Amino acid sequence: MAASFRLGLIGAGRMGRTHLRALAGSARVSVTAITEVSAAARAAVPAPRASLHESVAQMLEQPLDGILIAAPSDQHGAIIAEVAAGGLPILCEKPCGLTTAQARAAAQAAAAAGVPLQVAYWRRYVPALRELRHRIAGGDLGVVHLLACYQWDEQPPSAAFRAHSGGIVIDMGVHEFDQLRWLTGQDIGTLAAVTSAAAEPGTPDVDSAQVIAELSGGSTGLVSLGRYHPAGDMARAEAFGTLGTARCDFLDPADGERVQLAALRLQAESFADFAAGGPCEGATADDAIAALDAAQRAAAAMPGLSGAALRAPR
Repeated sequence: MAASFRLGLIGAGRMGRTHLRALAGSARVSVTAITEVSAAARAAVPAPRASLHESVAQMLEQPLDGILIAAPSDQHGAIIAEVAAGGLPILCEKPCGLTTAQARAAAQAAAAAGVPLQVAYWRRYVPALRELRHRIAGGDLGVVHLLACYQWDEQPPSAAFRAHSGGIVIDMGVHEFDQLRWLTGQDIGTLAAVTSAAAEPGTPDVDSAQVIAELSGGSTGLVSLGRYHPAGDMARAEAFGTLGTARCDFLDPADGERVQLAALRLQAESFADFAAGGPCEGATADDAIAALDAAQRAAAAMPGLSGAALRAPR
């Protein structure tokens, strides 16, 4: 087993703490430093062996092998630029900014500094989804007519989180748009969307959205998103082909977050290999840009915003 990879974590909120739980059992990667601007959040960090810091600059003075960014999405770009300037490989939580322009700027900052940048689409490390991808690519299901991806959360996040998340199709939907591309090997073209009413007056978000998309290889993609699933967080994918169908309930309320934690650990260990010069087995910056592009067009196609399907830019 290779020596432990020293990972610095930026952001100890909900997702940052989830990463800490996932990596607690890893022999390959250990979180040795954490940056969190909130004093209350720093005091509650469940990582007694990691040094705690108020700023990224302060943490970058520590001996580290790579950085995991789990700060709010609208801060991704600035943090990537700062970490890249420090010369450290970066694993950034999705969506790597709130717009394609922000994601491109982040990718350019990493490329200019010559540092590896991977985006944390953890579902690419779920064994059941990898098997589904293998079956689709191998032709087991024949010609795939429809790939449906569902993500319904137990309850909405806080209003403060939603104010900085970019809305349901960017906060949640980028996972599904990345899945559509990764599972089928096809790009996302024309799409249209329908939604519920606004979550509450003054909230720039909705509680559910359904998106249908034409894929470049002739398949159809369906993305179903919702903020209310009282049984617990769920996510699944279903493929319908001429030779068979397959349903993958990879995130089941009855199983809790076990699958997610296992995938996050595998992702971090794969990132450690990438940071050391190996291939990127996860999502690249280009993948993140493509997922954000689809999410932006889905948002623009929502009734009340444009009301019409938009075509993919050339």
